[in-house]
Amino acid sequence: MNRAPAHPLTNQAPMHSTSLPDAPLLREPLHAPVAHLIRGGVVEGIHYGSVVVLDAGGTVRVQLGDIEAAFYPRSALKPVQAVAMVRAGLPLDGELLSLAAASHSGEERHLAGTRRILELAGVGESDLRNVPDLPFDPVVRDAWVREGRLPSRLAQNCSGKHAAMLYTCRVNGWPLEGYLDPGHPLQRAIAEAVEDLTGQRVAQVTVDGCGAPLFSVSLHGLARAAARITTAAPGTPEARVADAMREHAEMASGTGRDVAALMRAVPGLLAKDGFEGVQVAALPDGRAVAVKISDGANRARIPVAAAALARAGVDPSLLGEFQGEALLGGGRAVGCVRPVQSLEPVAVAPCA
Repeated sequence: MNRAPAHPLTNQAPMHSTSLPDAPLLREPLHAPVAHLIRGGVVEGIHYGSVVVLDAGGTVRVQLGDIEAAFYPRSALKPVQAVAMVRAGLPLDGELLSLAAASHSGEERHLAGTRRILELAGVGESDLRNVPDLPFDPVVRDAWVREGRLPSRLAQNCSGKHAAMLYTCRVNGWPLEGYLDPGHPLQRAIAEAVEDLTGQRVAQVTVDGCGAPLFSVSLHGLARAAARITTAAPGTPEARVADAMREHAEMASGTGRDVAALMRAVPGLLAKDGFEGVQVAALPDGRAVAVKISDGANRARIPVAAAALARAGVDPSLLGEFQGEALLGGGRAVGCVRPVQSLEPVAVAPCA
């Protein structure tokens, strides 16, 4: 399949300028090797995927694989969704705005923050339409189960976003019912922001794991969107979201999460992960990277993203802790997940 799709919302009023480029093609992505699984000096496996690195002017400086095919950014699109809601009048800042862009771990602070957003909106947990789930963090989830607690909409990792969606509807007088319908005014506003920030039409609309509409763009478009957010003028919706996520990184993720550690390690970095091996990150000057691991392997996501950031000019010494977990044999390190040589900006020591 290799075709230019019709716009997924053609039955609705136009959401974008006619000057926007066409949507990315729906095709099987032409992924390339991006990381090697090395055990005892032998390449035991290969992770395929795609990587794009943009310089401060938006020019592609590094690309591997297929950065122009349509794909689903999954939760890596949440900063864009949050920008759309702030543009529509969502009156949140700080840790609650960070939570609105979160794939949170289900810690008590995340649940309390979501309850606070619902309270501000004058709605309750029963108004949420994300799927009930257990907390995302394994330690938190195990404690939840030991206490005999059942899956809930509040504990599901997207509950902050859904609470913010309800609040945005309240502010605008939009109906709460059907807020996840792609034709709802809220989702149309989000789709418009996706197209504006990525600089391309949406290729396809489906349903994300939480039940919200999911918009398909290109990996290149996702990187452009992150750069647009981090380079926006102070006080704009984009800058408010970036500031909130950077200043409250654990609220956008959780204690011990690699994406929060990455934002703490690299000054000014905005980063967001997504299921199925997606990672996007951008610096205040507009340098940006986006990664998609084709098989969805989480173990390759951060090492490849760190290598891409180094290629973007980030000091490699800041990225040492993001080289991935060691591969163990008999309880000792015998290998590693290593980004392919074309991504490594400097000579690195061989795997154990």
